[in-house]
Amino acid sequence: MSVAIGYVPGAFGQGGDDPEFLRKLVAVGDKYGYDSIWLSDRIVSDRFSLEPMIALAMVAAYSDRLKFGTSVLALPLRNPVVLAKQVATLDYLSQGRFFPAVGLGQEEPEEYEACGVTKEDRAQRTDEAIVLMRRLWEEDSVTHEGRFFSCHDVSITPKPFLKPSPPVWIGGRSLAAARRVGRVGDGWLVSSATPEEVRKGREVLFETAEKYEREIEDDHVGVLMGFYVTPDRDRGVTKTHQFVTRHRPDVPFTEYSAVGTKDQVGELIQDYVDAGAYKFVVRPLCAGEESMEQLEIMGQEILPQFHR
Repeated sequence: MSVAIGYVPGAFGQGGDDPEFLRKLVAVGDKYGYDSIWLSDRIVSDRFSLEPMIALAMVAAYSDRLKFGTSVLALPLRNPVVLAKQVATLDYLSQGRFFPAVGLGQEEPEEYEACGVTKEDRAQRTDEAIVLMRRLWEEDSVTHEGRFFSCHDVSITPKPFLKPSPPVWIGGRSLAAARRVGRVGDGWLVSSATPEEVRKGREVLFETAEKYEREIEDDHVGVLMGFYVTPDRDRGVTKTHQFVTRHRPDVPFTEYSAVGTKDQVGELIQDYVDAGAYKFVVRPLCAGEESMEQLEIMGQEILPQFHR
């Protein structure tokens, strides 16, 4: 199976002083043949952050080649009917290049309060929202009476370009997230997970899908991975430590982030491939002013090893 490598911007908050930043990011992806570009979702934050659905519409216009997705969209904070309309519109206009990856959202309760939902119900809300969105994409008249959402005899147009509906990827490192993919999702985009954790989660995912009599494509397992290419791995580890989004208390970040020479970075990617991951979203672990250079190095030195 083929390997596909996409990318996200570097340090969270990057680009706030340059309205052309997104256009430049897209240009890097097109120049070096990246598969896709992904944007994160932070509705409330004191650091610069583009609203991903709006920004990805610009990506669709900037490039007629790059795929694009959300990494990941906080689904409990969104109305699924409105979101289904947005996703269908983006997918239709881009002719199937949009991949909505969704998750439960951040841990901080402030964002849930600001959006008028409770954090406690986020898992159940997410499951129901995915089911409802898929029905709106696939059916002409939808009536739904659920715990969180209700609608009667409604339809959205245009329908998505991809049939029967766009693949919904689900984020999250836990086995519960893998089981959620098996129940209602189409792919797993996992972050801060070791290759062995990906291997185990993949087994749970496909066992769950079989239990629910669902089919998920074998290569729909992906990894969001931090990276930094440097000739001195030890110095690189010290330098990149501060740019890891969330440190795990049980595993050093070097177990799930690729820091070192191009060969060392490539080795960790291959470890994930051997564990059953075929889609990658790489993120430069560095200050904003250096991230473009790192994406260029990745594009020049490492992508050709996997994009064959």
